[in-house]
This record gives sequence, structure tokens and C-alpha cells, in this order.
Amino acid sequence: MLQNNSMLAQLKQQIRQTTPRAEGVIKATDKGFGFLETDDGESYFVPPPAMKQVLHGDRVEAVIHENGDKKSVEPEKLIEAGLDRFVSRVQKREGRLAVVPDHPSIKNVIKARIKNNLDEDTFADGDWVVARLVRHPLKADDRAFFAQIDELVAKSDDAAVPWRVTLARHALEQECPDAGTDWPLMDEGLTREDLTSTPFFTIDGEKTRDMDDALHVAVRAEGGWQLSVAIADPTAYVEEGHAADLEARTRAFTVYLPGQNVTMLPEQLADDLCSLWEGKDRPALACTLDINADGSLGEYRFFAANVKSHAKLVYDNVSDWIEGQGDWAPADEIAEQLTALRDLTEARTAWRNEHALVFKDRPDYVFDLDPAGNVLAVRTEERRIANRMIEESMIVANACCADFLAQHIGHGIFNVHRAFEPEKAEAAQEFLAGQEIVVEREALTELARYTELKRALESRDDAWLDARLRRFQGFTMMSAQPGPHFGLGLAAYATWTSPIRKYGDMVNHRLIKRVLKGEQAPAEATQQLTEQLTERRRLNRMAERDVKDWLYVRYLTPAAQNQDTFEAEIMAINRGGMRVRLLENGATAFVPAPLMHSDRSKVVIDDKEGRIQIEGEERYKLGDPLRVILTEAREETRSLVAKPAA
Repeated sequence: MLQNNSMLAQLKQQIRQTTPRAEGVIKATDKGFGFLETDDGESYFVPPPAMKQVLHGDRVEAVIHENGDKKSVEPEKLIEAGLDRFVSRVQKREGRLAVVPDHPSIKNVIKARIKNNLDEDTFADGDWVVARLVRHPLKADDRAFFAQIDELVAKSDDAAVPWRVTLARHALEQECPDAGTDWPLMDEGLTREDLTSTPFFTIDGEKTRDMDDALHVAVRAEGGWQLSVAIADPTAYVEEGHAADLEARTRAFTVYLPGQNVTMLPEQLADDLCSLWEGKDRPALACTLDINADGSLGEYRFFAANVKSHAKLVYDNVSDWIEGQGDWAPADEIAEQLTALRDLTEARTAWRNEHALVFKDRPDYVFDLDPAGNVLAVRTEERRIANRMIEESMIVANACCADFLAQHIGHGIFNVHRAFEPEKAEAAQEFLAGQEIVVEREALTELARYTELKRALESRDDAWLDARLRRFQGFTMMSAQPGPHFGLGLAAYATWTSPIRKYGDMVNHRLIKRVLKGEQAPAEATQQLTEQLTERRRLNRMAERDVKDWLYVRYLTPAAQNQDTFEAEIMAINRGGMRVRLLENGATAFVPAPLMHSDRSKVVIDDKEGRIQIEGEERYKLGDPLRVILTEAREETRSLVAKPAA
């Protein structure tokens, strides 16, 4: 008997070894079937019965079946589940509990149970919860999907659903931290220079409460300017290792969402004790730096200080005054500085245009909300002169921080951005060659050569080329070691100007203070910390995007019902269609291929090249402007659908 079993096992193994197989990720469709997409670009049909054993996003090993020239696959082994922890909605039917994942490509109703320490009576149909998938049909001894509800996120009628659900999806904190109310100023052994009589000023949004930078500008007799940057000093209150410090380390950043901020530090610190309010004495970490008449950086000095803001200014008021508009005017001692700061900004921008890189100005889109979270309007805020004045001041101050840490310590928290990762540089080089732009490999991997190339490419003003090239470019990473920031065209960049809202800036503050006190620097930040900071920044940006998408759908539902027309630009092109940005309000909408032409077969999409042909003629490409008609606003998927206007 044992021998027969052994022979049967061997036979099954032989059959398994000779049966063609594929490994890939499951992509579900709305029609019940799906596809298995492999890493090498192959795509296999998954029939509806087989799709009942898998979920969108599952990585599986599957058996390939051939029927003539048609191939399909049957998933057999789960390699990695597409769902683990997920946000879902409760479904209660005849006493049975289930959850429906909040995912545009997963429509499965999954049976569920409540975590032991929770009361099932508190959960109602339609409530939002966090659940975990605990059983999967492709796992050994599991016969069906099954989930456990771990947390109630929001009741179905909660006005804060978009915010609570989004924060829960990305496992971000829902509330500001609470770490006590007693915050005495610590004795750090630092000598603080008294600059409270120096007329520093802040420029922020009208509703900003966490003001972490104040400026003072003086014109130098020999030409150029002396810029003093005073930065809020939370490390004067929060000792390393304190509960508030550990919580800030976990959060890494303040989360800024439309209508809601979730602070990194307790609000008493972020919005009060540390914030550089007008008329309030505050401890600060400061840097005075010389800017030459040509915009180049001269000497700089870091020091601890006590400062007092003499004016809380607002971006639009300052921009209007500089441009000769409006009725607002600053006090004389501030007016002279604003004029000097404008001149400094223009000189510094010109220097960066020639020797580094300057980002193209893009407008910000701001939501006006009522107390219930309804969108009243979406305003466009252009990057005006006052915004640029603060931006240039912070960039040069952060460049000084990077140089200071590299020289005196050799490590810190640096923002490192390499335009092209080594594995993508060759592909980028080949792409440029295809556009008759011949460049050497060094032009993509060496900072000085890259800045020359970038300026040359920008002079072409080719939106398609810019968009295509971004597919090869890397992301900004946090690093303990200094490294180039290709996006800014700077040899190194380390932020210290936002310690109220960025934990990495608090780390850099502590390192600068060590140098000022003549103390030995601690060991450099761990890879775990730098990776956490990088990941948290990514999650924060995704959360901001997701809340905005939700609000856009609600706001633009009437426009979709009316089939309103909008000016737009093409952001991305994939096999199913193209994604566009509505220029009036910043919303993104998807234009599916079937809405481009009544005969789908006449629409040819080249997603790699970012081009779309209709009836044999190129009609659209990345970066193109176009007019679209909004046709649908789908709240269940937080997505907008549009079609090209005739």
C-alpha cells in the first residue's frame, strides 16, 4: 500500500513537472473573468470559475491550459495574497456577517467574524471597518475566503467618513497625539543669542497655526544681502526618548488633508509653544547666511537664539503689495525687508537657473469646506512672488544645513534624489536616442552633467518628452549619508526648517546643537529610520490624494450629471485609456478607450510610448491639452469618468 502511494506521488510530481505553468499577479475585471499578468509581460485569461478561487492582486502559480491557439490558466498555488489588512464595509444579511472590501477591483462578499474583544451589536450594515483576511481557498486546509473584523472605523452616516476611511486605509493616526500638558523649556547647555528686538516676520497661509520659520533680511553695504532664518525649536521642549519624541518618530510627519491636519507633535507644542506667533518670545535654532549680488551663497553661521516675530504676514497680501495691488501695506521696518527679500529671491532664482535647477511653477488647488465637510468651492492658488520668496529662503537654508552636517558630522537626515537609478539609466539613454537626443551615460548619472541636460530638455518645452522621461526617473529617498538631489540640482540637501511637522528635521536640529555645544555626535540614523521616514512620506501623500479624490467626486457629481465640459491635460496613458487633469480644479478623470470612438477596434493605444491612434491617425499623446466632457462621478470607487469633447 505504501509503495503504491509512493508511486502515485511520484507520478503526480512527474505530471506537475511536465505541465506548463506560469507565475504572476491576478487582475480582475467587472465581467467575472480576469487575467494573470506575469513579470515578463505575458497575460493569460482566467475564466470565471477559476476567479472564484482568487482575488485581484493575488500573486499565484497557475497551470496553463491550451485549447487550440487559446491559452487560459487555473490558479493552483498562492504565493502572496493581494489582501491582508483592508478597509471594508459591513454587510449584514439574515443574521450573517460579511464584509465587502473597499477596492475598485474587488467585488467579493467575504464571510467574516468579529474580533473577540469587540461587540457585534455595535456594527451595523454599511459601517466602515478594518478587517484581515484569515482564510484563502488556495491555502492548505482553507476552503473559502474568510475575514476577521478588527476595528470599527466609522459609522455609515458619519460626516467624517472620507477622512477616517482614508487614514485607516493607510494605517495612519486618526487624531493628534496627546502627550501631556506640562512642557517646561529644557536647559540644554546652549547659549542663546537674544534677537527678540530684531524685526523677524513670518509669511504663511491665512489660517496657518504651526509657523516654524521667520525671516530677517538686511542689504549689505558691499552688495548682496544677509538673510537670517529663525526656525521653531521643538527639541528645546521634547527630550530625545520622551513619549512625545517616540510618537513623533513613529508618525514622522504632520498629515495635511483638506479640512483636517493630524499633527506629528502634540497640538500644544505644534500650534502654540513652538509656533512663531507674532509678539511671542520663542526659542529658535537660527542660521545667518550671506547671499552675494549674483545670488551665490557666501558664508553662513548656525546658532541658538531667542526670537520674536514682529509681523504675521499672509502670502496673498505680500504678493499684492509687491505687485502694487490691494489696500494692505506692511509696517515700514517690514516693508524694507520685503523689498530686499524680493530682490534676493530674483537673484537666487537666476543663480539656480544657471547653476542648479528650478521647478516649474504649478498651481495649488485649495478646498473650501463647510463644517460638515462639504466642498463649497475649489480655488486655484498660483505660486506667486511671496511663495517664491519663502521657498528660495528655505532651499538655501536647507542647502546650508546639508553642508554643515556633511562637514562637521558626516551624517544626518538627507533628502537624496538620483534622477535615474542605475538600472533605468540605460533605458533612459536608449529612449532619448530614439528622440534623436544623443547623451552619454554620465549625463544621466552625474549631477553637473545632468543639470546641463535637464536645462537643455526644458528649453524644448516638450510636454510629451517631459512626461515620458519621468517614467525612468527615481524618487526622493531619506538617507543618513549625504548625496545629491538631482531634482534641485544641488550636491546635498538636508531639511531643518520644518521641525514642527517633520521628524527628520528634529533629528537634524539635535545634530546641529551637538556641534554648537562641542559634543560628540551620536551614531548615524539607522536604515530602519530612514526607510520609515521615506515610507511615511509616501503614505501621507497617498492619503492626501485619496481624500481629495473623494471630495472631487462629491463636488463634481452635479457637473457629471450636467455633462459639463472642462479644459484638461493628459497625465498618463495605459492600455485601457488615458488619465487627464481638469485644469479648472485639479481633479483627475479617466477617459476609457470605448469613449474615444464607438468602434473600440479603431483605437490603438501605445502605453509605452504614451500615444493613442484613432482610425490610423495619432490623436492624443502625453502632455497634450484637450477638452473633455465629464460623464460619471462614482463615489464607490472615488473616480471620475470623462470623454473627449467633439
